[in-house]
Amino acid sequence: MKRTVTLLIIVAVALMSASAQMKYPYRDINNILVWGAGGGTDLANRLVMAEMGKELKVNINVNNVTGGVGGSVGLYEAYSKPADGYTLAGISESCVTAAVQGGFNKRMNVWDFFIIGGSPDLISVTPNAPFKTVQDLVEAVKKNPKSVRAGASAAGSIHHLNLLAFEKGSGAKFNFIPYDSSAGSQNAAMTGEVSLVITSVQEQAELLKAGKLRPLAMLIPTDFDFKGTKIPSAFTAYPGLAQYLPLEQQIGFAIRKDAPETVKAALQAAFKKAMTAAPVLKFGEDRYFTMKGLVGKEANDIFDKLESVFSWTLWDLGAAKIDPSTLGIPR
Repeated sequence: MKRTVTLLIIVAVALMSASAQMKYPYRDINNILVWGAGGGTDLANRLVMAEMGKELKVNINVNNVTGGVGGSVGLYEAYSKPADGYTLAGISESCVTAAVQGGFNKRMNVWDFFIIGGSPDLISVTPNAPFKTVQDLVEAVKKNPKSVRAGASAAGSIHHLNLLAFEKGSGAKFNFIPYDSSAGSQNAAMTGEVSLVITSVQEQAELLKAGKLRPLAMLIPTDFDFKGTKIPSAFTAYPGLAQYLPLEQQIGFAIRKDAPETVKAALQAAFKKAMTAAPVLKFGEDRYFTMKGLVGKEANDIFDKLESVFSWTLWDLGAAKIDPSTLGIPR
C-alpha cells in the first residue's frame, strides 16, 4: 500500500513538472466577463477572444458572471483563480468604481489591462416617447422630478455615471433603474419599461438603424454623424455638462498582475494580432467603435487615471460609499 501511494505521488509530481514546462497555453482559457450578455463589453470580448484563440491555438471560453457593483462579483471570481494565465476578466472602465462602492476590496492596479476600444454615450428614448429634444426631456423632469424612468447598466457603470453627470449638469432628476447589462437597459427602453436609456453608440447602433430607439443627444461636446443623421451634443443646450463630462469608455479584458511575464507576452502578441483581424476591424467600422489595441504600461496608465477620475467623480456626485482617499486613490 505504501509503495502504491509513493508511486502515485511520484507520478503526480512528474505530471505537475511536465505541465509547468509545457509552452503556454496548453489548455483552454476562461474569460470571466463581469457584465451581461449582449452588451458592448460582451460583444467586443467574444469577437476578440475568438481571434486570439486562433493565434494561441486553444479555445477562449467567455462566461458571463454578473452582479455586485462595478462588476464586483465577476472581478472576485476572476481574481480568486490562480495567476497562471488561464483566467482572464472581461472588463470595462466601469469596473474602476467597484472599490469606492464597497464591492471589491482591491484597487484596479492588481490587474494588467488589454484595451480593445470604446464608443461615446448618448441619450435615447423609446420611439413613442413625447420628448422630441433633450430640452423637452429636461423641462418635463424639472416640473416633476423623478417622474421619468431612466435605464442604464449597473450602479457605478459608465452609463450610470453619465446619467448622474447629466443630472448635475442639466438640473434634472431621473428615476434611475439599473440593469445587469447595456442590452437589458436598451430592451427596457424599447418595451417602454423605462422612458430613456443611456448606453453607447456602439451598443445602440443596430437599434437606432431599425428605429427601435430614438436618439436625443450625445454626452460628448460635439455633435455626432450617425449614418447621415446629426445627433446633437447635449453640451449645446446645457454647457454646465462640461464640468462633469465627457467620461470615456474603455472596453477590454485583464489578467492578474502577478501572472508570469511570459504568459502576458504571449497574450499581448495574440491580442495585437487579433486587433488587425478583418472581423474585428469590421466590427469597429459597423458599430462606431474606436479600436485601440492598447497593452502594458500604456493601458495600465489609462486605467489608473480612470480609477482616479471615476472614483472621485462618484464621490463628488454623492454616489460613492467609500472615500477614495482612504483607498489610496489619488485625485
